[in-house]
Amino acid sequence: MPWYKNPYFLLTLTALFWSGNFVLSRAIHAQIPPLALSFWRWLIALLLLLPFILGSLKQQWPLLRSQWLRTVLLAITGISGFNSLVYLGTQYTSATNALLINAFIPVLTILLSGLFFQLQLARRQLAGVMISVAGVMMILSRGEWQTLISLSFNRGDLFIFIAAICWAWYTVLIKDLDQRINRISFLAVIIFIGLLGIAPFYLWEWLQSPPIVLSSEVLISFIYVGLFPSILAVWFYNYGVAKVGPERASLFIHLMPVFGTLMSVAFLGEQFFVYHIAGISAIFTGIYLSTRKPAAKQ
Repeated sequence: MPWYKNPYFLLTLTALFWSGNFVLSRAIHAQIPPLALSFWRWLIALLLLLPFILGSLKQQWPLLRSQWLRTVLLAITGISGFNSLVYLGTQYTSATNALLINAFIPVLTILLSGLFFQLQLARRQLAGVMISVAGVMMILSRGEWQTLISLSFNRGDLFIFIAAICWAWYTVLIKDLDQRINRISFLAVIIFIGLLGIAPFYLWEWLQSPPIVLSSEVLISFIYVGLFPSILAVWFYNYGVAKVGPERASLFIHLMPVFGTLMSVAFLGEQFFVYHIAGISAIFTGIYLSTRKPAAKQ
């Protein structure tokens, strides 16, 4: 398999792009209201996709219509729900809290898969998930576990937790999408439906908030969130889920604190500590255990 089609490589890029989105949403929350960021992010993504899907959309329409309920649910959970709730949550909570709650998406995905789709995991995979979660907590607590005990939670954390549930549902539902459906056309359709869900809430926010000042920083932010975490990351994630399953694909979300740490060291001059090494090692160990195929029996 060519490296650019390797699902684990593409899932790693997904985590990288989403890490940038997480950091960006926190950095510019004072300049762009949360629902405005969510609405314009997906509108830009849809406009970028349209030239590539107009020809195939008519041909794909019967297939899309046959899966209309799944399509609508995926649009609500993955487009309208998850990102809007994350942007709302980061208005009120710390990045540490948000990333910590986000780290439980793989666990929620496994629970939903087990409850509704009879997924059964090997002990090795379960151990991998737990080790990876421990690695995330190591990084976020800075190696001091009492930090986790002292964390306080607020309504922002509730938004993030509901967002995590939405993405876990999205991950489970995307797995059994008809393989004949073109993934680019499908992404455009769920973005369109998702925008319809965001629009009334964005309108309410627009009436309540001061106008956005279109500085170069704001424009660059819109372009980034419209292209990398929206089109590329979601496309790669959907591909990864189809190839390796929801429980393995969702575990790559744990790479977000890793990339966040590395970006902070590279671009913000932050220091790299021993707990970073321990946490990153645990995350990679957990992902390896969960994704490694068992040896064939002789």
